[in-house]
Amino acid sequence: MASSPAQTLLAPPTPASQPRPRTLRQLGLPRLSVVIVNYRQWEPTAELVRQLLASACVRRGDAEIVIIDNHSPAHPLAKKLRRLPQVSLRRWGKNHGFARAVNEGCRLSQGDWFLLLNPDTTLSEGFLDSALAVADQLAAADDRAGSDRAGIVGFHLRDSDGGQQLSSGPFPTLLSTLARLAVPRRRRKYRPVRGADRQPVAWVTGCCLLVRRACLHDLGGLDERFFLYYEDVDLCLRARAHGWSVWYEPNLAVVHHHPLHSRPVPAALRLVTRHSLLTFGAKHWPRWQFRLLARIVAAETWTRRAWAWWRGDVQQANSFRELNAVVASLLHDDEAAARRRLEQAIQRLDLRVGV
Repeated sequence: MASSPAQTLLAPPTPASQPRPRTLRQLGLPRLSVVIVNYRQWEPTAELVRQLLASACVRRGDAEIVIIDNHSPAHPLAKKLRRLPQVSLRRWGKNHGFARAVNEGCRLSQGDWFLLLNPDTTLSEGFLDSALAVADQLAAADDRAGSDRAGIVGFHLRDSDGGQQLSSGPFPTLLSTLARLAVPRRRRKYRPVRGADRQPVAWVTGCCLLVRRACLHDLGGLDERFFLYYEDVDLCLRARAHGWSVWYEPNLAVVHHHPLHSRPVPAALRLVTRHSLLTFGAKHWPRWQFRLLARIVAAETWTRRAWAWWRGDVQQANSFRELNAVVASLLHDDEAAARRRLEQAIQRLDLRVGV
């Protein structure tokens, strides 16, 4: 991964100035930093902040809230959020994508642990205090083992109607990616986790993710080549490769209201998801597998573009044209050109890709 500000700005304090949680409490510093990336979701973000402020750990100063806004339109709630205690808000003049926004939020945070939360989540009662307790339990276990290796924790997710929402799965391969096209979208990336106890898994979804500062620093932050989607899978894969453990905690629940698999996928959103999948394949798969995937995506794009033209949907056809150009750039190993085309397309189409 190319050097990014996160690699230096996420660095934890030196050992002499990095006290354990008990000392942090004595100093009045937050031990947990909640990072929220907002994009055109001011009302859900404000509601989530309201829930967080009711948590005991926020009231006693053990947790803080940091919001990064990815160039949403002006809204009266922005000023109100900025004035709230324990809340910090930074607004950008451009949509830089989810991964970069998370890195910036973590850079501005003080905690030893980060909790990444999507705005479209509803927390169960006492969730934040319980998440902090999980972090403390893992840190204490690492102390007894003489190492700091528990790096990432994911949680039990539910749909708005109370049904289970899968949040973990195996690492994608070319074969599994193609084979799982035959299963419903809600299960394509995921696999149920059996058992009622906390357990190690391959990866956990980023809509509600507890990450240790030392782990994120070791990995250089989220890979900012991912604009949106697959950055969580990539983070967990790299964490495990660096000796950090990834855990699933089934006893803490969060409602995730608008997961990708429950939404329509217009051409503009498909542009983002295909770019992320191709970026993951180029980074982690054998070269021939990435190139085969790119050819398949190119064929899919040509077919969908022709269908859009036949239906007279010029905007959809133009989006697929941009996707074709992104695929061509990636096939020529020009990641910078692919990213520029992606961001230009998002700006032109005013893509609503709220996380």
